[in-house]
Formats: sequence, structure tokens, C-alpha cells
Amino acid sequence: MPESASAKLAASTSLQTTVEIIPGGEVSGRIRPPGSKSITNRALLCAMFARSESTLQGALQSEDTEVMIQSLRKIGVTVTTKDAGQTLVVDGSTRESSAADPAGGFIELYIANSGTTIRFLTAALSAAGGRYLLSGVPRMHERPIGDLTAAIAPVLEGTIETCSPGGCPPVRIDSLGWRAGVVEVRGNVSSQYLSGLMMAAPVSGRTTRIVVQGELVSRPYVEMTAQVMRAFGAEVHAVQSNATGCEFEIAANRYVATDYEIEPDASAASYFWAAAAITGGTVTVDGLSRSAMQGDVGFCQVLKSMGCDVQYANDSITVTGKRLIGIDCDMNEISDTVQTFAVVALFADRPSRVRGVGHNRFKETDRIGDLARELRKLGARVDEHDDGLSITPLQNQSGADFGGAQLATYYDHRMAMSLSLAGLRLPGVRIENPACTVKTYPEFFHDLQRLLGRPHVWRS
Repeated sequence: MPESASAKLAASTSLQTTVEIIPGGEVSGRIRPPGSKSITNRALLCAMFARSESTLQGALQSEDTEVMIQSLRKIGVTVTTKDAGQTLVVDGSTRESSAADPAGGFIELYIANSGTTIRFLTAALSAAGGRYLLSGVPRMHERPIGDLTAAIAPVLEGTIETCSPGGCPPVRIDSLGWRAGVVEVRGNVSSQYLSGLMMAAPVSGRTTRIVVQGELVSRPYVEMTAQVMRAFGAEVHAVQSNATGCEFEIAANRYVATDYEIEPDASAASYFWAAAAITGGTVTVDGLSRSAMQGDVGFCQVLKSMGCDVQYANDSITVTGKRLIGIDCDMNEISDTVQTFAVVALFADRPSRVRGVGHNRFKETDRIGDLARELRKLGARVDEHDDGLSITPLQNQSGADFGGAQLATYYDHRMAMSLSLAGLRLPGVRIENPACTVKTYPEFFHDLQRLLGRPHVWRS
């Protein structure tokens, strides 16, 4: 596979700061990760279009949520933070009904590399009306959004266009809102397109029918979207939702303000459950259950298939590591945990195969090609496929005679967090640019150190 632009950037950039996780036997303990990024940004968007104050408790404070908050503030929404950012009071009544730059130009919104923010706001702001230019970091301008803008264009009173080759951001919107019609969108690149359209529908003030063409990836995230919308008063009806396709009808009623509790982030929790699996320890994650809104709690069932013991309680999930078995699994619905799984698979007794995640190439980095490149630095054999990876376990899993490795993160928070777990068994694993976890989990390495009960080694 050719190198992605982010891979070339990682190879050409000197990232001086590294962190090394020190091996030390079984990892056991309890932890509660911060609030879910996915739920926080969905709740923020629904709250911004309500007519009074909503209070969001348990919110995530990170780069991804901060760029959403700053964008809301730039178009007039009042967002007040409390409890070190874990409580957000959002007053949608202050939002400009048809926002535009006072000088008659476009309001410029900087999105950094937050896929949820740019996709959700692109849909919602086009439905609300106004003139906007949404841009981000160079990698964001490589991440396709053309399918979303193409879905919006037929119902838009105005224009919407992408400004980079391949239908990538920046996105320029000049809109008077949506007119009546059926919205059609492809489902095989990112479920965030569908989620963005769903959340935009009540903003349009019209009953909207959304038809997904072809396979829908990461289906649990769409179900999460519907649940958050309903909590803010939206009416979401699944006309069809099965293995062959899905179609939704969303009523014209507007969002209403509410007090909303946000779950801990299940994707973040996967790293701690994986730490137990890799080391044979026992880790309990508080605040999540089998019935959690986030599909990524399904990662625990993957670990169970690999031989781990999994115990579910009303408000916690506990994983105990056992002898790990290599498995063949479809991770389409929990694709944000593929990198975590790949590191666990290094310490299994036989090869593992991941399927159904071809769309991972279009995330913050190429999470198939770039992941394979870094795992090979640990001595693993990794084969890329169109829809995933095959991972052959390390021959020497004890770390004896392993000379260490410095692993690139490609400015991808999930690469940093997942690859660091290899250091629980292998000495000398150094993670470049650990600060990139600020995107969704600024305190990750602090929380991991607290769980381990021993310090990491930082170099700069």
C-alpha cells in the first residue's frame, strides 16, 4: 500500500518528546474514563438548537469537544463551563438564527482534526442557514466529506462545496436552509455522515426522510445518535433498519432543552480492558454496563472470544486476562477499537484476522496501513487487506532479547494510546508525540500511570 500523507509527515518530522511504558507484571485496579467524545459532541449540537438552557453533565474536555464549543460560541451560542469542563451549560436561545459575518462574508470555523465536529456542523449549519467556511489541520483537508455535501445539495436552498481535491474540506456553505425532499447518503465511508444528517433534520423545520445507500458502517453510532436526539425531544423513526439497508423519518419538531448525563467513553475504556488482557490482570471500568449507549462496549465480547473473563454489573464492566486465543472477527461496528485489538493480538497463541474495517483508512490517519507499519517495528508479521488486517503473534512474547522500538503516532490519538499498551510486555517501547491524546483523552498517560502504580519514562 502507498504511504499516506500523514505517514510521510510522521517520517519527515522530528518528534522529540516520547513516553515509554515500563513492563511490570499484571495490571489490576479500577478506573473511570472521562465522558464520551461521541456523546458530548452530539449533545452539544442538539443543545445549540434548543430555545433555552441545557445542562450537560459528565462532558469530555478535549480538543475535539473544545473545537465544537468554540464553533458554537462563534455563531452566538452561550456555552458556560463548570467543574473543570465536565459540566456544560448551553443556551441555544442566543444563537443567531441566520448567522453571517457582519461584513457580509463567511463565518470561519476552525475544526482542527475533529471529524465529528466538521461533519455534524456541515449538515446542521446548512439546514439552519447562513454563510460558513469550515476548515482544519492539513490532515482534515485529506479526509473525504464529499458524500455528505453531495447528500445535502439536492435539498439545499443555496450552495455547498468542498475546496480540496477528492471532495475534502474546507467546506463552504451559503444557505437559506433545506427544502422538502428525500436525502440519500452512502453508508460505507463514515456513519458520521448519516448521524450529521439525522441531527440536522429537526433544525430544518421539515419532516425529513433519509435513505442510506448500501452498507452502513459503525451502525451502533447511528443508534447512539437517535438516542441522543430523542433525549432532546426529536422524533426519530426507523422506517427500515436491517442488514440490507436503513431509512429514517425524522419529524419537523424542534429540539428542546434538557439536562443530560454523558456516559464515560467506551473507546477510551478499551485501553484499560486491553491492559488486563495483555498482562493477565483484572481491570474494572466504572460507569459503563452491557446496556451502555456506546457500541464500543462490545470490545469486551471480543476479549471474551479471545479467552478473557468478562463480568458485567449494573454500573461497571470487569475484564480478567487469561491465555489469549487468536480469533477471526468482524469489527465493523466497533472500528475505533481495531488498533487496541491489534496490540492484544500480538500476545495471542495464533494469528488473528480483522474484517469489515476498510473505512479505517480514512480516519485521523490510515488506521490500517500506518498501524501495520508500526506493529512491524515490534517484530510482528502484519498483512494488510482491503477490509482489515491479519496479525501474527510475536514469537518472543516475553520481551527477552527485544531491542526496543520507537513508534510513530501520525498525530492520531488512538495510535498513541493503543500502541503504548505494547510496553506493558515489551521493554523499550517509546511512543512519539504522546501529547496527541489531547484530541479525546488529555489525561490518558496520567490515568494509565495511576492504574499501573509505577511511573512512565518521559524523554524530550
